[in-house]
Amino acid sequence: MKLKALIFDVDGTLADTEEAHRAAFNEAFREHGLDWNWSRPRYAHLLLTAGGKERIAAHIDSLRLAPQERSALFERIGAIHRTKTANYAAMILAGQVPLRDGVERLLDEAHRAQIQVAIASTTTLANIDTLLRTALGADSLDRFAAIGAGDQVRKKKPAPDIYSFVLRELARTADECVAIEDSLNGLTAAKSAGLFTVVTPSYWTQTENFSWADMVLPSLGSPARPLPPRAAAMVGHSMLGIRELDRHLHTPKEQQ
Repeated sequence: MKLKALIFDVDGTLADTEEAHRAAFNEAFREHGLDWNWSRPRYAHLLLTAGGKERIAAHIDSLRLAPQERSALFERIGAIHRTKTANYAAMILAGQVPLRDGVERLLDEAHRAQIQVAIASTTTLANIDTLLRTALGADSLDRFAAIGAGDQVRKKKPAPDIYSFVLRELARTADECVAIEDSLNGLTAAKSAGLFTVVTPSYWTQTENFSWADMVLPSLGSPARPLPPRAAAMVGHSMLGIRELDRHLHTPKEQQ
């Protein structure tokens, strides 16, 4: 088998977490006495900027403010983001964000096939830990051979740094691995690192251009919710599994 590792993004890929993030940001703004409220369209636009603290900074940059007021808000970004992270963790612990369809099935398949699994995300390690422990159990982190979180690299997606970091941690080359993403930023990062990349868009990313992805699917598929006919024909099965990924890994896109 040529395939040696699967590398998953988290937000939008493992779970559709973005609505929980949006609500957690808005609650944090209220707690910090700010009158900001990010609508779904506004948050969808802000997702083009990778990283929570970076999104707050982008929002501040978009406001008409005096230099002194702008500078004061920038100094508060860390505290606002810490409150947001606590709010988000509470929502995850309450079980409000399930894994996306087919994710746990594919993780289980990888384990049985002795394929490594890893994470390459722009979110914090705390957020990753909370989501995985809630969705997969207390020992869930042990299932991952490497976890790359946003604060472990200098440049976040769409830069390839996080994927390069994870490949080093796995001691794998890019042609042995598959990345699973949901956004253009993630796709750009993974492809720039040389990885075969599967994209499963979410509500937040469905309008983005994924033309250079190796495979674009509505989900990974499951027995209860198999892939629709066109996607199943692309994959060669009603669900995307280890065997299908291994077959596609070194098949030129035009021959798939």
